[in-house]
Amino acid sequence: MSPYHHGDLRRAVLAAAVAAITEHGPAAVSLRDLARRVGVSHAGPVHHFKDKAGLLTALAAEGFALLADALTATREAGGDFLDAGVAYVRFALDHRAHFEVMFRPDLYHADDEAVRAAEARAREVLVAGAGQTGAEPEVARVAAWSLVHGFATLWNTGALARADRDPEQLARAAARLLF
Repeated sequence: MSPYHHGDLRRAVLAAAVAAITEHGPAAVSLRDLARRVGVSHAGPVHHFKDKAGLLTALAAEGFALLADALTATREAGGDFLDAGVAYVRFALDHRAHFEVMFRPDLYHADDEAVRAAEARAREVLVAGAGQTGAEPEVARVAAWSLVHGFATLWNTGALARADRDPEQLARAAARLLF
């Protein structure tokens, strides 16, 4: 364990949490392990997050903000509703640790203002264009989110992962069946 010299302990602990969740899932995360990973005493992460739920709250808020940014970038690049769905899948695969925490409000403080604001922003960008599908907008939103979230979850758990198929192409093809 090397001594901590990052200058931003909060960021270092969050990065260590992402690594730990990627390795073992969110249930196995402990502030003590994260402190060891970044080379500080147990008090360091506690100072910033208080407890595991506080850490996962920060990670969920960060995840929803990253998702909103990715979806916004897709829209600003001229992407449509289908492209937003593919961007959602890409986010889930690229930010697996965040994704595993974001939709588990039993792990974090779901009423946290930062989480609620970032989640609302991500949802707003994700569902924009649902009315252009020809379906009732609420039904289109539920169907699209169910498809891309389910696809991403199945891919991340290995149920769909196949070396001969690109996940984004497969997600796009599946979404076209609905929209």
